[in-house]
Amino acid sequence: MIRLLNLVTLCLLTAMVCLAKPKPASAEDQIRQALDSTSAGWNRGNLQQYLGAYTPDAQEMGPNGPRGGVEVIENTMKKGFWKTGRPLQQLRYEQINVRMLGKTNALVTGKFVLTGGDKPDRTGWFTTVWEKSRDGWRMIFDHS
Repeated sequence: MIRLLNLVTLCLLTAMVCLAKPKPASAEDQIRQALDSTSAGWNRGNLQQYLGAYTPDAQEMGPNGPRGGVEVIENTMKKGFWKTGRPLQQLRYEQINVRMLGKTNALVTGKFVLTGGDKPDRTGWFTTVWEKSRDGWRMIFDHS
């Protein structure tokens, strides 16, 4: 009888573990995944995937100050890094730091590295501001 009770208890515990919902990814992990998606899109030549991490009204820092709309960011990419319709070099990020600014905003800093394309490597530091939306975490400001 005790063996049967132990077996039933073991089966119930096993079922509970198997049916338990996985812990959702943290905000930091979600932001890192969105950032990884940008470099994956870039490296596949998919500009729309790269831009998918931005809100429609996102701003970038230009030479004369902030300027905005994802269309402006898209044009910046097309005139600079995507002159041929594809990126001129491969992109990766290093030294990423996600600093939460409450539950729905974050400041992300890091280093971008562009390599390949028979060009010298290019690196630089960036600061982005992220906001949690219905669509997940998206960039609202990019200073690269």
